[in-house]
Amino acid sequence: MHDLNLYEKKIIKDDEFPVQMLENHIRRPGTYCQPHWHEQLEFHYILNGGGIFYCNQKPLLVEKGSLVIINSNEIHKGVSSTKNFDALVIIFEMDAFSKEFANCNVVFQSLIKSDPKINELLMSVYEEKNEKNTGYKLAMKGKFYELISYLLRNYVVQSLSDRENVSRIRNLSRLNTVLQYIQENYTETITNRELADLLHISEYRFCHLFKEIMGQSPLNYINEVRLKKAYHLLEQKEITVSEAALVVGFQDYNNFGRQFRKYYGFPPTKVWE
Repeated sequence: MHDLNLYEKKIIKDDEFPVQMLENHIRRPGTYCQPHWHEQLEFHYILNGGGIFYCNQKPLLVEKGSLVIINSNEIHKGVSSTKNFDALVIIFEMDAFSKEFANCNVVFQSLIKSDPKINELLMSVYEEKNEKNTGYKLAMKGKFYELISYLLRNYVVQSLSDRENVSRIRNLSRLNTVLQYIQENYTETITNRELADLLHISEYRFCHLFKEIMGQSPLNYINEVRLKKAYHLLEQKEITVSEAALVVGFQDYNNFGRQFRKYYGFPPTKVWE
């Protein structure tokens, strides 16, 4: 099962080339990446297929040629809607890559489609990456500087103050405490008041903060955790559906069945087939 701590620590050790590049290849519809956040700027350039990304809970429909920009400290996740989904992932350690840009605290447009300049630059980078001719890292670095400059001049939607940026990070970090508590206690009854006390804030403020960041109420999120745990248990085919419901914290079997069908699109008994 996946750790529900949303923070993902990325370490890019190459000071001369502080950019990590990889390819993601998904071969069935479903999860592309689990919800998480990090300080680094991250690009997903769709090479093939289609799906949906969620950046701070906002859905983004993507297709071949789309560029998804994950700004610093944004919760994001991705889902493939096609059998074959391929993406070039580029992660920038901006403090090392460009201190001028790192100090800007800008927020880029989350989704860019059909920009010939961006497509040209990223396909050029992709070719350099695959061919690895002499000086390919220098060539890619030059393309990246050109790309970042182009984005700064054409696709900035917001500039955060230092105070806003610090507040954003603090709220995300605080929420990790709550998510870890849910992970450890999901089988028990958990109240909003209980979770709010972990952060030493009012219940009203907590519910607002949680929904602002997670895009759903605490109860819906807790039930989502329980459903995922139940699915995992049922896959083992060692306990019955009613036993799985009780183990993960659902006291009402009928409610469990309704919630499971709503979340997965089929009844829990189908996992046994």
